[in-house]
Amino acid sequence: MDETYDVVVLGTGLTECVLSGLLSVAGKKVLHIDRNDYYGGECASLTLDQVWKHFGLEGEPDAALGKVRQYNVDLVPKFLMANGTLVNMLLHTGVTRYLEFKSVSGSYVLADRRINKVPATEKEILASKLLGFWETKRFRDFVMFVIAYDEKNPKTQSSIKPDTPASALMKKFKLESGTIDVVGHAMALYTDNDWVKRPSLEVIKRMNLYFESLRAYGVSPYLYPVYGLGDLPQSFARLAAIYGGTYMLNKKVDGLTFDEAGHVNGVTCEGETAKCSTVIGDPSYFVDRRKQIGSVARCIAILDHPIGYTNDSESVQVILPSTQIKRKNDIYISMVSFAHNVAPKGKFLAIVSTTVEGTAGPEAELAAGVKYLGATLKTFYSSAPLYVSTSDFEKTGVHVSASYDATSHFMTIGEDIMRIYKQVTGEADVSYILVPKEEEKQ
Repeated sequence: MDETYDVVVLGTGLTECVLSGLLSVAGKKVLHIDRNDYYGGECASLTLDQVWKHFGLEGEPDAALGKVRQYNVDLVPKFLMANGTLVNMLLHTGVTRYLEFKSVSGSYVLADRRINKVPATEKEILASKLLGFWETKRFRDFVMFVIAYDEKNPKTQSSIKPDTPASALMKKFKLESGTIDVVGHAMALYTDNDWVKRPSLEVIKRMNLYFESLRAYGVSPYLYPVYGLGDLPQSFARLAAIYGGTYMLNKKVDGLTFDEAGHVNGVTCEGETAKCSTVIGDPSYFVDRRKQIGSVARCIAILDHPIGYTNDSESVQVILPSTQIKRKNDIYISMVSFAHNVAPKGKFLAIVSTTVEGTAGPEAELAAGVKYLGATLKTFYSSAPLYVSTSDFEKTGVHVSASYDATSHFMTIGEDIMRIYKQVTGEADVSYILVPKEEEKQ
């Protein structure tokens, strides 16, 4: 370990492993350390007996739940947008050769106290129970406008300029409040209601990402790895190793060393020091370089049936917009099953999550979402702090990732990876890491 590296990465969560892989491909000499004896950190996928231990339960799992080794339970479950940032990083690095994906069967949203499928095609828009007769036409016209919008062609913009607030865009098409919730929360994937203050171009780009991802597979815009998310960090770790990265698990980190100017110059573990000029890590390694901005509540539930009103889907995302459940924050439900080899035949894994708003505990925070699961065989409740970095990375060379939020998709994680990659490389434009290798060569 007493060597010199360009970058030392602490923790093997998904954010850290993706950055380790990207930086290794870019020619950096990377050392990757984790205090645990397994990959994944908060993003680990656990067998049922491991879940039992993780939540501090006594005894053994009920035999009626099935074979414990047939479970791969994600602690932080999320779906991948088919044309999103993380998938593009997978294609850029070639990590897809280590993974197999399946489409998520559908995307649903709560509106008017009913779970409804988010319309995916013009036919579904016309048939959707989400929309009344006149609203159907207005929504169809809105979607056509969004798809045709070109920020460089004023003829496609009408009165909606790129910096026009999104509220004006909604007003232009006279969309009803329930439809606006679907647009902002289930399609553009915003996490609160302030999105209507954002520039229209930003909202339009998010919606077009949704539509492009949808066109890629036709069923829903989301993908999920066979055998669970736990293979994602390991696949990027494998990539880093191919490009010369070094991995050390079950290694206790004693601390960082700094030069006289306050810039990091090493990481000390068990009496040995790895010299470096850059350190990346998750918030658990930097108690003095993070601040808590809230907490996330999660419930993992084992079911023997699909979620109601989702067409008996074997995998779904359901978003409960805050305005529909009288909360400040959305509630997210993601469900996968035996179809993705993460549970025994006939079993389903549903995960409900939200940002904590009070002090009543995760059960109370998630009640509005858990009720849509129906009868459950077993539930596991938890809450975790949400941290963001306070590190002065320009002065110290220390980069701290953000905690994994309540959303059921990877949009915010992709943004965090891009943020840190830019900081480490010092490059203003790092969009090349979103270009598949085949296209990069053209």
